[in-house]
Amino acid sequence: MSGPRPAAALVEAAVRRGLTIATAESLTGGALAAAVVDVPGASGCFEGAVVSYSNRVKTEVLGVPAALLAERGSVDPDVAAAMAEGARRVLGTDWAVATTGAAGPEPHDGRPVGTVYLGLAGPRGTTAVELQAPGDRAAVRAATVAAALERLTAAILLPDNSQ
Repeated sequence: MSGPRPAAALVEAAVRRGLTIATAESLTGGALAAAVVDVPGASGCFEGAVVSYSNRVKTEVLGVPAALLAERGSVDPDVAAAMAEGARRVLGTDWAVATTGAAGPEPHDGRPVGTVYLGLAGPRGTTAVELQAPGDRAAVRAATVAAALERLTAAILLPDNSQ
């Protein structure tokens, strides 16, 4: 879904800094992990992924609070943050990025198509950001993969992030 450059930049940055990464994916369904492992040398930083398409997996595997999902649905910034934290914990990594959103063709959990949340968990804490990704289902998913790769790379490259 994403070109090789953003994924290659992520792998290069993580390997150079000696950091491990993981993904927790809902709307991207493993496409983010696939983009990372397409890069030669990804085994030097990538530990794994949890594709948590259902809320049950979000809760049982990643530890997203069931009450949060019941109250707000899966397309929510706090859910994205909890997914990232869960992946970081379960997979034992320095960094994790999570994707959740409404890819279409219909709105999801009351959110319009193209509403995406990325969660990012690392040594300095956890954040979530909202994206608006226009287009059809494939375009929304591709834009999400690209944004997740870019945001995780930028976080890893911050000066205080070496081990």
